[in-house]
Amino acid sequence: MTKRKFFVTTPIYYVNDAPHIGHAYTTILADVLARFHRALGDDVFFLTGLDEHGQKVQQAAEKRGLAPKAHCDDLAPRFQDLWAKLEISHDDFIRTTEPRHVKVVQGVLQAVYDKGDIYQKEYEGLYSVAEERFITEKEAASGQFREVKPLKEKNWFFKMSRYQEQLVSYIEANPDLIRPEHRRNEMLGFLRQPLGDLCISRPKSRLAWGIEIPFDRDYVTYVWFDALINYITAPGYLSDGEKFARWWPASVQLIGKDILTTHCVYWTTMLFSLGLDLPRTIFAHGWWLVGDGEGHKMSKSLGNVVNPLDLIELYGVDALRYYLMAEMTLGADSNFTPENFIKRYNSDLANDFGNLLNRVSGLIGRYFEGNVPAPGTLTPPDLEISSQGAALGEKVEALLLQYKVDAAINEIMNLIRAVNKYMEVQAPWKLAKTDLAAAGRVLYVATEALRLAAVLLRAVMPGKAQQLLEILGAAGTGLAWGGLAAGTKLQAHPPLFPRIETEKKQ
Repeated sequence: MTKRKFFVTTPIYYVNDAPHIGHAYTTILADVLARFHRALGDDVFFLTGLDEHGQKVQQAAEKRGLAPKAHCDDLAPRFQDLWAKLEISHDDFIRTTEPRHVKVVQGVLQAVYDKGDIYQKEYEGLYSVAEERFITEKEAASGQFREVKPLKEKNWFFKMSRYQEQLVSYIEANPDLIRPEHRRNEMLGFLRQPLGDLCISRPKSRLAWGIEIPFDRDYVTYVWFDALINYITAPGYLSDGEKFARWWPASVQLIGKDILTTHCVYWTTMLFSLGLDLPRTIFAHGWWLVGDGEGHKMSKSLGNVVNPLDLIELYGVDALRYYLMAEMTLGADSNFTPENFIKRYNSDLANDFGNLLNRVSGLIGRYFEGNVPAPGTLTPPDLEISSQGAALGEKVEALLLQYKVDAAINEIMNLIRAVNKYMEVQAPWKLAKTDLAAAGRVLYVATEALRLAAVLLRAVMPGKAQQLLEILGAAGTGLAWGGLAAGTKLQAHPPLFPRIETEKKQ
């Protein structure tokens, strides 16, 4: 049987930014999806990387007295090191300064130019230095753009408007292209007005740091036209036809809602011009807001950015990954506060998940010399848990295939909560005094449910879930009920998720 393929991308992050929770969220989300699909037996290609060209990079390098490439080489490890700490399992990490990417960008430019989709004209308008693009009067009046100044210069333009009707028809015919639905509607609303052409060059006299336009050496490529092409560079466009045919189109391209237009309009029309398939899905997630009551987006300019490294040092990488995936409904905004983080950690991980492990391993140690007891013949209460556990894999798979990650995690935790209630009602510590076999049956059911939850949570918490499976002697087991072998010796272990104690207010 031919394996399904799953190609997931993150945006490539701007090298000048310090990695923050927003970057971590998108990348962990892609990692969770990639790990999940690998567990299903699918062929997976997971791409992330860095955007290293543009005016802001050139200016920052000049301030440091460095060449732009040396500046990028110095900053790139911040992301690579963080991805390692976050246990990101990417298959490729692309930097737009790599020769493989430069070659593809120039090949794309030449192909689009040869097709007649690029022309030159003089343009006068308002230019946002911060966004590195020309903006409309309406955009300038919104106050959302910084460092705006009038600018008049000759540039090269991509005939984006040529593909407006084709794009509208495609979006209407393919409801999964832009998700969630309200972002799709937003793009259709945007495309009801005339679509302008896209300025895709910058004169070297103003900006030298970029990929040279192959048909005019006095210009470099506009950073967005360059950056978006990374998504086809990595899977082999113009370099490895067999590899490219295998992976393109992307299954899902994950983005923040602030780069919706660049991906859903610029990128799609570029692909139309090249005659390439569009990605199956472009999914725009929400922002992480600071829980200050004002609904502020995390941003460097506001000084409210949360450093994920700080949270990893305090609480561990798996706790951070779990929180980010469980807390945000994909597509909506979510508030981050340290209080929310600790509350969810203590509730879900310390109380529900960690305590269940402590209880079953403690009782099995006390009454069964640390060996997993035999399940025996299950009673109706046992069968309720086993049925819920047996059905869980398919439920979680269906939710994750719809990118409902928080809902999938909640289904897993519902099993854990049900088992905790089951333990309270069945009270195996009492049963053991009168009916040791019955106590063993209850403990087997509870421990097997815990094993199933760990198998499903490996994509979210790869370290802790694997640790739990090793404690149970069940590493490598799957989702069928009964994977926990009776007689297996449980391993001694410290608390998996020690409770976070907070100072009580006087």
